[in-house]
Amino acid sequence: MKKMNTHEIQEALKNLSGWALKDDMIQKSFIFADFKEAFSIMTHIAFECEKQNHHPNWENVYNNLTIKLSTHDADGITQKDIDLAKSIEKIVG
Repeated sequence: MKKMNTHEIQEALKNLSGWALKDDMIQKSFIFADFKEAFSIMTHIAFECEKQNHHPNWENVYNNLTIKLSTHDADGITQKDIDLAKSIEKIVG
């Protein structure tokens, strides 16, 4: 998969509300009502990640979930990351 350049990433991010390029990853934080809701959403996202065979770096602290996406095989951001971010947005809704 082809690594995207900064311009391509910025263009793709225009269609992803709240996602930002930082430290060679696209990332976003989500806040939920409580830990149970955050964990439930993480479980839904995990199944989608398995389906796409693409897995995020993520951190969960109580009701806060931060997701960071990068394609390790390409050593940067690819369309796989953009596609997974779009799927995550649909799940979080």
